[in-house]
Amino acid sequence: MTPPQVEINFGTPPGTTPRTSSDFEEISYPFQHTPPHPWATTTTQHEETLPLHYMVEDTSARRRIARGPGSSGGFMSEDEQEKQTRHDDEGKGVYSKQRLATGRVNSGRIHKPYSPPPTSITEFIQQNSEHVPPAIYTLLSCWTRFHKIGLANLVVWDEAHFGKFGSHYLKREFYFDVHPPLGKMLVGLVGLLTGYDGHFEFNSGEVYPDSVPYVAMRVLMATYGIALVPLGWYTAVELGMSPWACHLVALMVLCDVAWLCISRFILLDSMLLFFTFTTVFFLTKFHNQQFHSFSFDWWMWLTMTGISIGCVTSVKWVGFFVTAVVGLYTIEDLWEKFGDLRMSTRDQIRHWAARVLCLIVLPILVYMTCFKIHFLVLNHTGPGDAQMSSLFQAHLVGNDFYKNPLEIAYGSKITLKNMGWGGGLLHSHVQTYPLGSAQQQVTCYHYKDDNNHWVVLPTWEEPEYNPNNPLKYIGHGDVVRLQHTPTTRNLHSHPIPAPVTKLNNEVSCYGNATVGDSYDNWVVEVVDDISRGSRAHVSRIHSLTTRLRFRHQALGCYLSAANAVLPQWGFKQIEVSCVKENDPNDAHTYWNVESHWNDRLPPGNMKLYRSSFLRDFWHLNVAMMTSNNALIPDPDKEDILASNPTDWPFMRLGLRMCGWGDNQVKYYLLGTPVIWWGGSASIIASLMLLGFYLFRQQRKFVDMDAREWFHGWGHFLYVGKVAFYGWFLHYAPFFIMGRVTYIHHYLPTMYFSVLMFSHILDHCIFSARWKDRTKRVAFGVVAIMIVTNFWWFRGVAWGIEGPINDHWGLLWRKTWNIYNA
Repeated sequence: MTPPQVEINFGTPPGTTPRTSSDFEEISYPFQHTPPHPWATTTTQHEETLPLHYMVEDTSARRRIARGPGSSGGFMSEDEQEKQTRHDDEGKGVYSKQRLATGRVNSGRIHKPYSPPPTSITEFIQQNSEHVPPAIYTLLSCWTRFHKIGLANLVVWDEAHFGKFGSHYLKREFYFDVHPPLGKMLVGLVGLLTGYDGHFEFNSGEVYPDSVPYVAMRVLMATYGIALVPLGWYTAVELGMSPWACHLVALMVLCDVAWLCISRFILLDSMLLFFTFTTVFFLTKFHNQQFHSFSFDWWMWLTMTGISIGCVTSVKWVGFFVTAVVGLYTIEDLWEKFGDLRMSTRDQIRHWAARVLCLIVLPILVYMTCFKIHFLVLNHTGPGDAQMSSLFQAHLVGNDFYKNPLEIAYGSKITLKNMGWGGGLLHSHVQTYPLGSAQQQVTCYHYKDDNNHWVVLPTWEEPEYNPNNPLKYIGHGDVVRLQHTPTTRNLHSHPIPAPVTKLNNEVSCYGNATVGDSYDNWVVEVVDDISRGSRAHVSRIHSLTTRLRFRHQALGCYLSAANAVLPQWGFKQIEVSCVKENDPNDAHTYWNVESHWNDRLPPGNMKLYRSSFLRDFWHLNVAMMTSNNALIPDPDKEDILASNPTDWPFMRLGLRMCGWGDNQVKYYLLGTPVIWWGGSASIIASLMLLGFYLFRQQRKFVDMDAREWFHGWGHFLYVGKVAFYGWFLHYAPFFIMGRVTYIHHYLPTMYFSVLMFSHILDHCIFSARWKDRTKRVAFGVVAIMIVTNFWWFRGVAWGIEGPINDHWGLLWRKTWNIYNA
């Protein structure tokens, strides 16, 4: 006999017709979720059916719960596979609480269903009203960036570098710089679009001639700065901030005079900031698609994040810092998914493969593509040739390596190129070592001049070289003497410590054409030949392709240039020493003959001179890294423009970007104080607030519901992590860098302190349970402080005319050197 059935009546929902007893078989009730997000005004209704259970089967009833990894405070939340309702068996009976699992993330922007196509202009305006504020801010950004942009008609600050690099692209001359090429290629493109012919030298402080459209070039470069404002707004929206906080982010990006100033000149920083902003924006867009993995939008924003990473690292290597932010996000994301036992192995692999493809492979391809275009455009010989390998230079238009005789013989005049990454040319000059032997210096030099020339001669023990005798070619094991052509001194080494690497022997130039000793003798050892293969196939040494080592006959040490930089007395050139350890794999002991002159020999075959793209790509990147590491503070002179990382968060120092004469237009790189100080204070406040909540959680206080949007713990941590990780990863590395630093290195870091400033105000005021009047007053006070601060300091970005001491009220900190003493 069937047990009696029970009808459970929850009452008649509003807006529904009264039910009769015939409806007891299925009771439907509405589950209504009204999102608190101001732009998500559409109410989504979900209906669930509560089945009728036999009372004897209450032990098999299961409670339905909503859960997501985001509730633990992680970056991520449920996947597409979480659309199904989750169960646990702790609940017993039909009276267990039921909740709907929506599969949505509980951090970031709340998803709003797409609106239907508008049927009228009014409806179109209503559907897009949320874009009106960023449009207004963008117009204001145009005004601030373009206003008086051509006031200074001379080369300002690093325009002397990056304008010149743009000129090289227009002339297609190869140059060398410590930064990747994308930003400088865009500078060259700007010059091309504005009609610049590339023949201005961009000397610092020089007045622009009429033939250089510097105003148009600055305008196009300023467009990257303009785009920062809408990007800041929409990133705040995607992070799930309230409208008040979004307005604050846009206002701070608009009104910071440091970002404004740096965007108005022909520099790379505006592009670096632009791609930093786009990387964060695309990451937040991708985060908000996590509820629907592998959808078109999910793939699109993941791909755009990878492309943006490739672009930001192709402008400056500082872009690796925002790449690290994406990396941390991805690691936590995949870790959460790895802990989801309901996710199939196939989906786990798909997620890992997608991240590897879009966030590792794709950025590398973008980065390498920039270098490929760089090599294709700069196919003429130029001032940076010596930084590249000899084989690469051989294919540059205007290079004379094709005239090189192929085989090296006694009496040949040559240049020797060190084959270590970033290696230069063996060089000497008349200056002597101030310590050690006090003999003539020998260095490695990255530019071509006559001091790089050496003549291959027999040793002192052999008969003197006679140009009328038959040619004698150089091969493996031959002992030679290298005579410096301009000074006639001989390449020499002796058991005296080298000036920098004390464990190695010093290398110098000694004697003359008639005076010398056995310490001038070097044994030639062939390593291999790039064209012919191993040593066994090399009977004679070829220029460009044969890799050599020079072993000192008396001491047994090897001629080496290991990128140790000499002090100022050595003109900051690379130290050449004789390394005692015999390491056959040490590339710094490898040399090749680059230029070769010998009237008695025919020219070589250009078909033998080939260099692969990957070899050139790697060589240039190592050379960039080596040169970047060499930009260390000089203890012998004071750099009044340099600053330390501790000076940046609270603006202890600014930077004079040009001359400071009374008749010059003056620009001072300085941030808006309330933005910089507020942002730095918010970083400290965020850590204090996090500690406060953790202490209260330990005491079992519940301040935030894990499933609540604006007051949710997951949302609080998500935005805080993006802002704090971004700030920390952009700021902390400068403490371990050896290179010289300037205040503009802090500008990308500032973006994350701006996000944190808005996040803290949003959490504590705008999204808290304060009265609307209180929120309006708080927003008004902060906004007025930002705008008035900007207006007070606007001159440092727009240009200060006349004597600087006539402009009172700008010295808010005594350490600022804005006034003349």
